[in-house]
Amino acid sequence: MDSTDYEHGTVPADQRKSWISIAAVWIAIGIDLSGAFLGIALASGMAFWPAILATVTGSLLLGLLAMACAYVGAATGLSTAMISRAVFGKIGGAVLALALAISLLGWFAVQAGFFGSNAQIAFTELTGLELPVQLFTAIGGVLMVLTALWGYRSISRLSTLAVPLLLILLVVGVIVAFAMHGASGLDAPVVATITFGGAVSLVMGIFILGVVSAPDMARWAKTPKQAMAAGFVGFFFGNSIIIVVAILLARVMNQSELMTIYFALGLGVIAVVVLILAQWTTNTTNIYSAALSFASINGRLNRRTLTIIGGALGIVIAVAGAADFFVPFILAIGVVIAPYGGVYLAAYLTGRRSPRWSAGATVPTVDGWAIAAWAVGILVALATTNPADGLGFGWFSLTTISALDGLVVGFVVYLALLPMRRRELPEHVESAADPATSAAAGPAADPEEARA
Repeated sequence: MDSTDYEHGTVPADQRKSWISIAAVWIAIGIDLSGAFLGIALASGMAFWPAILATVTGSLLLGLLAMACAYVGAATGLSTAMISRAVFGKIGGAVLALALAISLLGWFAVQAGFFGSNAQIAFTELTGLELPVQLFTAIGGVLMVLTALWGYRSISRLSTLAVPLLLILLVVGVIVAFAMHGASGLDAPVVATITFGGAVSLVMGIFILGVVSAPDMARWAKTPKQAMAAGFVGFFFGNSIIIVVAILLARVMNQSELMTIYFALGLGVIAVVVLILAQWTTNTTNIYSAALSFASINGRLNRRTLTIIGGALGIVIAVAGAADFFVPFILAIGVVIAPYGGVYLAAYLTGRRSPRWSAGATVPTVDGWAIAAWAVGILVALATTNPADGLGFGWFSLTTISALDGLVVGFVVYLALLPMRRRELPEHVESAADPATSAAAGPAADPEEARA
């Protein structure tokens, strides 16, 4: 199998894929056990309809943002980490790529922990034996790393298999639950412990890292328009389906573990296979994107070697109990990583014809203005996050969604600083090959513009 994933350059036109296959990858990523965990948390901390509305709102915002981020990936053909190099410069881009890689590695560890927890429940239900959760976490992590070694093509094939099975399982589970228990549990009173804005932030936070790193998959799209279609469908439906189903099942069944719910419905054996497959597809992409981010730091770094090293480290962190810090972690991701998405969207919008979007272009060592915009976005996200909801100060409120606040402010600040940035850092017109990107291939221009 071809293992070339063009981590140091652009994806050639003849290797690009249809939007349906890319959307399937994102849907498979979205339908995972962390989404189920969040849905159950929302069901226990909010009234039913506000929880559903928060889920739809957060997923809709993710879908719209994903369209923009996916466009940049398809138009440039570059990975998210390589885009950070174009935006922040060589050293600045390496710092951002490192931050992305660490975030993705942490998310891999959290997801592997969820896998281990649910696999342990399933094993105990089926055999009556209790084995340490760490064993299941380690086995799951190894499977995910092995799939990631083969790159995007392997992930796409696994997702194509998983998505239909996942959708069938979720729909059947809801139908059986309502048939057995009715709908009375939907209106059961709860103590409101999660605000609406906090809920939307959580819904966005669980997949905001996926949105920001959307170019890792979108660069495989045939055209930017197809990437945008895949982004909206993949992120809106992929993110909302599992959360809505988890809210419904948690309310109707009055349970707090998805695997336990499916065993109570008599669907345990099917759920074991399908939900484990779901977590497998999701977490494979996390370690894949983490390796891409690490590889972008230096042209001599090999993605497959980094996948093995990063995967081993992620498994160790997962076994140590990373899943216990799930909610604080996704809120921290929203605060730190979301503003970067706003910065690179603004950078591409205002300078997409610049040669710096070519993988081999010369770029500044550090673009301080872009880093300043990112830093301001982080500070605003911290300032608008309610301490009761997670990492933040709660000094004031903008949209009530802190992850969105940071992204929008990063975008706006970059535009506001643009005149000063242009005076200090004029666009480079040369495109001499850089050692870190010597494997580059293909133009950075929008493929559709090139045909015009």
